[in-house]
Amino acid sequence: QVQLVESGGGSVQAGGSLRLSCAASGYTYTNGCMGWFRQVPGKEREAVANFNYDGGTNYADSVKGRFTISLHNAKNTLYLQMDSLKPEDTATYYCAARANSLRCWSVLAPSYFIFWGQGTQVTVSS
Repeated sequence: QVQLVESGGGSVQAGGSLRLSCAASGYTYTNGCMGWFRQVPGKEREAVANFNYDGGTNYADSVKGRFTISLHNAKNTLYLQMDSLKPEDTATYYCAARANSLRCWSVLAPSYFIFWGQGTQVTVSS
């Protein structure tokens, strides 16, 4: 079965950087799509960025120019490099994957993804 395990969260001051990792197992992603989402208590989970294995990335407007999503194929690991962090980036960050062979044509809602990790907390202080 597919397992996604996030790591790399932590606490950082505004303007700092963090890199999140998502180790994927059991996911055959010749043409799939994986993404990052975030959620704060009392609010809906929101899309941050996604990565298509056949090319192409999509970013939420709120993180464009600051966050970079990438994939290390050999390690089966998805990354989210977060730079110029702001207090409003504070959230629990989740890694997710679509069913095999389904692409992401834009920033997609959580309902399009069927596999999820357990989340990792990111806290940005001012």
